[in-house]
Amino acid sequence: MSSSRTTLLLVATLVSTFTQAQKLKKADKEIIAGLRQHIGYLADDKLEGRRAGSPGEALAMEYISGQFISAGISPKGENGFYQPFEINEGMIVSPAAYFIIDDDSLLAGTEYFPFSYSARMKLEALPSIAIQEPDMPWFVNLGEILDDNKENPHFDLDGYIRKNVLKARDKGASAVIIYNTSAIDDKLAFNPKDKSDPLPIPVMYVSKEIAKKYFTDETATLTLKMNVAFAEKKRDGHNVIGYIDNAAPSTVVIGAHFDHLGYGEDGNSMLRTGEKLIHNGADDNASGTAAMIELAKILKASKQKSSNYLFIAFSGEELGLFGSKYFTEHPTIDLSKVNYMINLDMVGRLRNDSIHSLSVGGYGTSPQWASVVNRNEKGLPFKISIDSSGSGPSDHTSFYRKDIPVLFFFTGQHPDYHRPSDDAGLINYEGELGIIRYIEVIVNKLNKSNQKLSFLRTREVSVSVSSFKVTLGIMPDYTFSGKGVRADGVTDGRPAAKAGIKTGDVIVQLGTHTITSVETYMQALNKFNKGEKTKVKFKRGSETHEADLQF
Repeated sequence: MSSSRTTLLLVATLVSTFTQAQKLKKADKEIIAGLRQHIGYLADDKLEGRRAGSPGEALAMEYISGQFISAGISPKGENGFYQPFEINEGMIVSPAAYFIIDDDSLLAGTEYFPFSYSARMKLEALPSIAIQEPDMPWFVNLGEILDDNKENPHFDLDGYIRKNVLKARDKGASAVIIYNTSAIDDKLAFNPKDKSDPLPIPVMYVSKEIAKKYFTDETATLTLKMNVAFAEKKRDGHNVIGYIDNAAPSTVVIGAHFDHLGYGEDGNSMLRTGEKLIHNGADDNASGTAAMIELAKILKASKQKSSNYLFIAFSGEELGLFGSKYFTEHPTIDLSKVNYMINLDMVGRLRNDSIHSLSVGGYGTSPQWASVVNRNEKGLPFKISIDSSGSGPSDHTSFYRKDIPVLFFFTGQHPDYHRPSDDAGLINYEGELGIIRYIEVIVNKLNKSNQKLSFLRTREVSVSVSSFKVTLGIMPDYTFSGKGVRADGVTDGRPAAKAGIKTGDVIVQLGTHTITSVETYMQALNKFNKGEKTKVKFKRGSETHEADLQF
């Protein structure tokens, strides 16, 4: 009997009956029980959504490392099973900052805020609201300029403020106090991730309520005291890393991110009601983490010893692949000996209908994948949808960037994605069992062939935002801490590639809009329409380039 025929029968034997619980073998029932336990715990309210760097993340770390220990998996982090990494959240208004009007101490964040590009300094003054005197703070009402530009989609209010603060400074202003009496929402807020250079004088924003209380009488003279001060805001995320050392020449990495959105504090929730609700992330990605734990148990018990196995539960994925990128830059094993990487992200919602589709990404990253992944394979309880790209918005991308073949398993989007409704009761546990058994077959077959997989580059997948009218065709590097947006990948045939932008370039200006961060990049992108032409500035090493660009 041929090898391919043997494998086909093995796959059919392993997974053909998983949809009928009464026919499950004891080992399969134990896996399903394990999945229910893992997902039930990780997606419980007490973990508060497993936000990276939170107490809920710490509880999840302890659970995952405990499962590794019980399975006989050895630690391979930097501190036992754990690998800490820093998450820079930008700036916060320092507790030492203050803004006092006529002995009334305003509340930072609600009654006032300093713009992130404000000069850091202390100031005391007795300004008149209506008189713009040298060496005094000036008061600027945004009402008229907002009314004048309400039909102008290209009006950049932030740019207008910066430009006019400099003009005021040149005329002698010691600070600028901004407020808005217009009914038009200016949408101004403190931007903790703004990395632009500070302006030479303080720039403060005052709420409508405070403006109405103190600025209505323009003939009034006020006593102002302010201290503009900022502090860095950081937190630590942690990867959880376990290892099976079979003394083999190569290692297989199996990974899944275990972090989720917490209460949506990082702005990545699909819930737009403003409610503070726990996002349990049962499918995203307690399901992948649970599958990884069960695969660790299976491979630890396996008699095949031709590969070592590294199991990584990544954190910070929801913030932009922080954990996996940190690992690939600070690996705890020799990456040159990694044969391939398997990523499990959202594998818990296999559909119970005629489609039963399992997406397998990274198919094009090695020619050998064709020998173990067949979209037309008979006997499987699901259809396979193949995506060739090695890049995308999940952790396999970090390994693909290191020229490591990858496979990415995913059961698809659903209405509960990034919402508080992604709960454990909606998981298809029998479907997830089938995926685990299918991956087991793939790993076993590759172990039998005992060969180093060849790596191939594939097309790039750009990250687009559905509410935007245009896309540049890059994958931003969310971990980049410098000024601008670093392109972690550039899609062929899209505007960025046509403008000559390459992976590693840092975009610093789009048209008239200065780019200091991913946030300002998104804001600038939203100003353009399809077909529009503009200029783009980007840095390549120490050199700055400018090119024509058309959306």
